[in-house]
Amino acid sequence: MTSTAVSTTDAPAPAHFFSQGVRRGNMLQVSGQGPMDPATNQYIAEGDVKEQTRRTLENVKAILEAGGASVADVLMFRVYLTTRDDFGPMNEVYGAFIAENVPEGAALPCRTTVFVDLPHEVMLVEIDALAVLD
Repeated sequence: MTSTAVSTTDAPAPAHFFSQGVRRGNMLQVSGQGPMDPATNQYIAEGDVKEQTRRTLENVKAILEAGGASVADVLMFRVYLTTRDDFGPMNEVYGAFIAENVPEGAALPCRTTVFVDLPHEVMLVEIDALAVLD
């Protein structure tokens, strides 16, 4: 079975040596995305975890769609935050995003949240996703 790189201009270009996403069979892994504007590849909303979370989720969604998936196909989101203080605001935005993108009555994606140092000081959040397509 071959792996296929997934790429879209609707999400930021990878900063280093990895694909935005990789599809293998019916599985799609989206690389960790941050709060970057896809048009400029610049970080947005310094200090605002809500805005950063929304932008990051939109970047993940763009890669999912480029790979033939939707948010409803996601088995697992992994959310990386720099501080526990940002959990509540991130969770609020995440919940609204899921409500907008997963049909009512469908199984909600799993999620893990981890607190870490991220590669750039301006980054408050990074998110990756694993989806399985029917």
